[in-house]
Amino acid sequence: MVSLLLKYFPNLTETQQHQFAQLEHLYEHWNAQINVISRKDIEFLYERHILHSLGIAKVMDFKPKTNIMDVGCGGGFPGIPLAILFPHSDFYLIDSIGKKIKVVNEIVNTIGLRNVTAEHKRAEEVKDKFEFVVSRAVTEFPMFYRWIQNKISKNQFNDLPNGILYLKGGNLMDEFRDFEKRTVFYELRDFFIEDFFETKKVVYLPM
Repeated sequence: MVSLLLKYFPNLTETQQHQFAQLEHLYEHWNAQINVISRKDIEFLYERHILHSLGIAKVMDFKPKTNIMDVGCGGGFPGIPLAILFPHSDFYLIDSIGKKIKVVNEIVNTIGLRNVTAEHKRAEEVKDKFEFVVSRAVTEFPMFYRWIQNKISKNQFNDLPNGILYLKGGNLMDEFRDFEKRTVFYELRDFFIEDFFETKKVVYLPM
């Protein structure tokens, strides 16, 4: 199913294609032992997890040496697909569930990703700062904002100002009411034609 990714990201290198191709077997293997993706969703891995994660890349082209934190990464989304796509940026993946981080580290090591660090940790415990924080609907946004509001670096060198890139679906008006004047909503249906993306968005909040 790497062909699905090539449809939208035609410039993938052979190394990137090989890394993406390995994910299918690896997630099937680990999901059978530790449930990191819902059982009914595993057959849609490339569309609903990998391509969905890469929706952030349609909004933000991370420059080399960008530091990105993925909060509540679960089995490694969106962090692992983004780390494959942006090998010269650095990704720090955290989750409060240790067994999920074990899966992330096993997959990262197997496919040879050298730009990922993954730790069993809560966002509130992180002391470092990052140019961007990414996440995939880990909690209601006001709570998420409180977790990470002091973790954005002032070191600006990307095309968009540093901030949050948040994957979420549905009607978000109530959830983002307190942030709407600063928030940009990017509709993933503008980038991907699959029905799954009809209500999915990348929410960008500059900090």
